[in-house]
Amino acid sequence: QVQLVEFGGGLVQAGGSLRLSCTASGRTLSNYAMAWFRQAPGKEREFVASIAWISVTDYSDSVKGRFTISTDNAKKTVYLQMNSLKPEDTAIYYCAARAGYYSGFHDQKDYTHWGQGTQVTVSS
Repeated sequence: QVQLVEFGGGLVQAGGSLRLSCTASGRTLSNYAMAWFRQAPGKEREFVASIAWISVTDYSDSVKGRFTISTDNAKKTVYLQMNSLKPEDTAIYYCAARAGYYSGFHDQKDYTHWGQGTQVTVSS
């Protein structure tokens, strides 16, 4: 069983940066693809970025060029570096995992393991 815990949310001004971390416990993640989703108030959960353990990445158009997803296999941790933050990035950010070697799955139904979420608030 894989358990995911997110860290690093907070309040930041527009234009600022935050780095989210998601640490996995339990089984090795070498056979899993990881992703970040987010959910703003009153909106559906949406895909942000994904990475497979062969380091292939995928991003939503809204964050491409501003956010970077990466992993540290030894620490079983996936990161989301968020730069040039905008008020519309305000949301609860969730880490997710699915078995498999490929990234690029954008539907939350494709993921079987989820963290509890961490709040990111960007002030204007």
